[in-house]
Amino acid sequence: MKKPFLQRAIEFHGHLGPYLVLGLLMGEYALRKIKAKPHFGLEVKIWGASQKPKSCLIDGLQLSTGCTYGKGNIKKYNGKGIKVKFIHCENKKDITLALQEGIIEKLREANDHKNCERLARELYKACPEEIFILL
Repeated sequence: MKKPFLQRAIEFHGHLGPYLVLGLLMGEYALRKIKAKPHFGLEVKIWGASQKPKSCLIDGLQLSTGCTYGKGNIKKYNGKGIKVKFIHCENKKDITLALQEGIIEKLREANDHKNCERLARELYKACPEEIFILL
């Protein structure tokens, strides 16, 4: 699997964090699964990422999918847990992903900058099937 450019994401977002990496990987994985190209003909809907640090996921999603608030093809909704729906507007394929419980627990335990960076690098090396669940 080709991984999104981490350094570009860090420069865009301002720092390395696990939610940024999760957004990068989630977007890349979803596009591959629904056979979509980034930027146009795609819609992303996000639940449960309204406040920091969870909202950092959105920057990763914007970079990996090309969907942006300016184009209006990414939308954020309130929700208890994080889930993201990706819709291929042409072939109508879609996929909804959430985080595995083990990943949620690791995110809770990463309570300082050093641990957050360590977790982000660990997640970046992981396979999507180890991180996400299909809803």
